[in-house]
Amino acid sequence: MNPPTSTPHPTPPRTTAALAAATVAVTVTMLVLDLAWLGVVAKDFYDAALGALRSPAVYWPAAGLFYAFYVAVIVIYAVRGTTGPAAAARRGAALGLVAYGTYELTNWAVLRDWPARLVPVDLAWGIALTAVAAAMGRWVYAKVVGRR
Repeated sequence: MNPPTSTPHPTPPRTTAALAAATVAVTVTMLVLDLAWLGVVAKDFYDAALGALRSPAVYWPAAGLFYAFYVAVIVIYAVRGTTGPAAAARRGAALGLVAYGTYELTNWAVLRDWPARLVPVDLAWGIALTAVAAAMGRWVYAKVVGRR
């Protein structure tokens, strides 16, 4: 019996390229869909619901940190950890429920004027957005690796 080795196995170059491509795909999907949702589709809803709570301008450093962290978690948990886009979408949906649920329910619990009508809308959006981004990332990952 051979003793276990402590030398890590290097990640194959194709897998590294696939993870990089998946990360780009998740990032682009998240940004395009989220900016369209927040800036066009649901802008009036958020403006009316948040009123004076809503900042007149986005604080981009905070937004950038959120997207960087969230994209990394989507890639690690929903893209790498699954066998195909459907499985990635399911994991992404669960991740969206946890992430957006944490945000919404905490705000609703501790902020005096947090509008209750925002909670189900944001939860649904977070679930859908994260599921689609994860599925797209997994689809791109599979294309680069060369598997369906």
